[in-house]
Amino acid sequence: MLVASSCLAKLLFAIDLFGMVIWSLKNDVKQISYQDSLCIFRGYFGHVTIAAQLHSYLLQAIYRYITVIYPTRLFWQRKQVQGFLIGVTWVCAFIFIIPHVVTGEIQYNTDNQICETPFRLSFIIIYNIIYVYFIPLNGIMFIYVKLILYVKEINKRVTIVNTVSRAQRELKMVHRIVILVSILLVLGVPYTTFIFIGFFTEPPKYHFRIAFTFVYISLVFIMITLFQFTDPVKTYIMKKIKRQSNIIAATTIQMNEVR
Repeated sequence: MLVASSCLAKLLFAIDLFGMVIWSLKNDVKQISYQDSLCIFRGYFGHVTIAAQLHSYLLQAIYRYITVIYPTRLFWQRKQVQGFLIGVTWVCAFIFIIPHVVTGEIQYNTDNQICETPFRLSFIIIYNIIYVYFIPLNGIMFIYVKLILYVKEINKRVTIVNTVSRAQRELKMVHRIVILVSILLVLGVPYTTFIFIGFFTEPPKYHFRIAFTFVYISLVFIMITLFQFTDPVKTYIMKKIKRQSNIIAATTIQMNEVR
């Protein structure tokens, strides 16, 4: 459920970005600057999905932490509880991004053909950084460090093998989450740089286009990484590809025999 929530957030984020790209290209081709009726919504929804994505990672990390540190507290591991927390995460993402729209901070930028929050020193930018990035990223790193220290500690003691194995397995899962977040951070450097520049002066003319190009690349790398990490999905897809290849090969052989 938790992984599915993260994947849903990525899918919706990708759809939103695709809509932004299509509209920007359409205006570029026609050489016009035009704000359509969905422009503000796309800007708002983009913030919602990235917030939901990062907080879903935090929710996964918290689940792994509770599973290892408090294995007997089964209440927090119940599907109903996890479903409720996932719902709260999404509701908060939609609610906490509303100030961006209410204050009119999501604006149409004619040079970049996009509706986004201008990169400048403002309450909304600071608010966005804290809620969308600072809270989930620091929470994930805190849990990751705590799990590393816990695994090292139980390895020093005489501990049931199953306990150590479970702790190491959950630590590995959190490590994968850290890798996904690291991809976002590394390829989000241009975006962060332009925000920092905006605190003191006007960013370059096409700063949004440059920043979002790296966001598109990060999305591709994240999807590839998720494919590598999710063994059931990878096995299923590889079987389908292999089966399809066998069907094509068999069809080719039959056609050659007929000839």
